[in-house]
Order: sequence, then structure tokens, then C-alpha cells
Amino acid sequence: MAEGVNRVILVGNLGKDPEVRFTQGGTAQCKFSMATTESYNNNVGERQERTEWHNIVVWGKQAETVGKFLAKGRQVYVEGRIQTRSYDDKEGKKRYITEINANRVIFLGGRGDGGGRDAGHGGQGDGQAPTGGHGSGPDFSPADDDIPF
Repeated sequence: MAEGVNRVILVGNLGKDPEVRFTQGGTAQCKFSMATTESYNNNVGERQERTEWHNIVVWGKQAETVGKFLAKGRQVYVEGRIQTRSYDDKEGKKRYITEINANRVIFLGGRGDGGGRDAGHGGQGDGQAPTGGHGSGPDFSPADDDIPF
């Protein structure tokens, strides 16, 4: 049987500030929510918007960078795979959560403005520095004005 493909590409805005934690082994894990919004015309031609919320998980050095440079409202490109896991809540009831396990995060908007970068950068332009992390070759592209030195 042929292998399947599990690949997700999202462009949206952070719904809250990222939360970074470390596993017992010392690996960084960063979680944040992300909103993607699509516009469409309904049956009577009125413009409508639909927003989907996504739970994003980033690992390793990339997680530390995301936690350091991203904040609520910031626009990002996320590439990864969908993963569903279960856990038991406080009452012992089994719960399920679907997450995007990101292996690539590219910063798009300037700090806090939610807007895009200069069109000449094309989302993967100057300032993109590959980092080690969980997955295959995650990338970051903090804008020059985001680097604190």
C-alpha cells in the first residue's frame, strides 16, 4: 500500500502569546493558537468571513525562537502535519485534541502590526535562518527589527 501524505500549510495570526515549556529531557516545546480567516459570498451575495482556530506545537530550538519573537496578533506561515492525541481530563473523561505539529515557522508581519513583509522578500527573504529542531529542517525568518541587537 502506498504511503499517505499529511501536510498542512497555514497563514494566519496568533490568537495568544506563545507558551514555552521544557520536557524532562530538556527539549523546548512551544504552543500557541492561530486563526485563519477565509472570505466568501453567501447565497444572496453578501460578503461573509469564517475563522478557523488551530492549535500549533513547535519543538526544539525553533520553539525557543518562536516563544521569544512571536506575540498575539503576529502573522505567521506554519507548515507541518496534523496530529490528534487523547488525554484524560480532571474528571477522568477521555478528551481528544487536534494539533498542527509544525516543522517550519516563518514570521511574516512586523512586531504587533499583523501586516506582511516587503513584497520583495516573498516570505522567505533576507533574515531567514535555519535552526535545529524537531522534524526536518525547520526555518525561521525574524524581521531585522525583531532581533534585539
